[in-house]
Amino acid sequence: MGFYQRDFMEGTRGTMGVDWEERIDMQRMREERKERALERMQEAGLGSMLLINDPNVRYVTGLAMTGGSGADHYTLLTENGDIVHWDTADHASNQRFNCPWLTDIRYACPGLGNVPRASGRDSARDWLKDKMAGLVYEAMEEYGVAKEPMGIDIGNGALISKFEDRGVDVRTEECAEVMESARKVKTRDEIECLRMVAALCEAGFQRITETAKPGKRESEVWGEATRELWSLGAMVQGGYVTSGPNTWPKHQANTTDRIMRPGDLVYADFYNIGFMGYRSCYYRTFSLGEPTQAQQDAYEIARDNLYDVLERIEPGATTDEISQGFPDMEGEHADWYDATDHWQMTTNHWAHGLGLQLYEVPLIWRGISPDHPIEIEEGMTMAVETMEPADRQGVRVEEMVVVRENGVEILSQWPVEEITEISH
Repeated sequence: MGFYQRDFMEGTRGTMGVDWEERIDMQRMREERKERALERMQEAGLGSMLLINDPNVRYVTGLAMTGGSGADHYTLLTENGDIVHWDTADHASNQRFNCPWLTDIRYACPGLGNVPRASGRDSARDWLKDKMAGLVYEAMEEYGVAKEPMGIDIGNGALISKFEDRGVDVRTEECAEVMESARKVKTRDEIECLRMVAALCEAGFQRITETAKPGKRESEVWGEATRELWSLGAMVQGGYVTSGPNTWPKHQANTTDRIMRPGDLVYADFYNIGFMGYRSCYYRTFSLGEPTQAQQDAYEIARDNLYDVLERIEPGATTDEISQGFPDMEGEHADWYDATDHWQMTTNHWAHGLGLQLYEVPLIWRGISPDHPIEIEEGMTMAVETMEPADRQGVRVEEMVVVRENGVEILSQWPVEEITEISH
């Protein structure tokens, strides 16, 4: 196994659309994602799927959903490839004008989410769910799939019962499996979106090296980094900068107003930085001045642990095998956390899939992988992260990768060999 060598046709280009070179083909990406979902839905024997979870809606429609569970917008995909989308009044009107690839856009009745919650009446919540189910059922009848099994990606018992009252055979597990299977392996254009995300994060890292210094607050440095990200067209929905003692263990408030001091370690976690909906998870560690020997030693351990895991990742490998590259409980510093089992160390030393959500398939973690392994497939994308304490501070490092035929291609390119020193 080795690391993948990128060929000359692959690489991050500009964020604009141009006619003089091939870049990310958005139309192709939309079409290929829909076809993957449709093919797997047909294989599962479903006549339709009602998608309410935002990333699933975006995967099938290309609409710029925020990433959670919208509830006031939802999409029906039928076995014949028809799409019906419901959205709030302003959004639906806008989509009809701007999204010609969607030909059936209707006004949504929000049966889930904040609107029913804010109604203040059980009767109103019941009416909204019934109306939502009725609107979807009408479309199912129009498209000839009302008598076929319908998958739904939200396990809301009250909403499901409204469909069952209308005689719909509702399937939740099958729908989850269909969308997981469709989304876990990325298309060429999805991979290029993640490569672009990595490049945007690196612009943010560069801004940190230019602004972090003694006397600056964490919040000021993070603000400058996010300004850079927004200016380049990134969607910033997460991330933080921490420094000094806030780096170990990770501070619960993430970025604070702490004033940075000489000798501080600083790390930035650029998670949920988005490009076309695709999410980052990308750590780098910096030092204000030359790092101590203990800090350098800790970083070397974290980096070597990470690359031990990367060396194990290839098509056909299983997550139980790969997870052995992460530290055991002793290396997890469980005594620091007063932990007794790996499952208690969530977010420490693991790898997780990346895509339209921060955590996608696969998850590689000593907490579950030894007893619940899955197989790695070519085209999966993920982030691999490790950490170590030093001098009452801590270092973290993370790479974004895509699984290729002969190993992993590392999408992240900020120098990783040693801590990035910031002179001041």
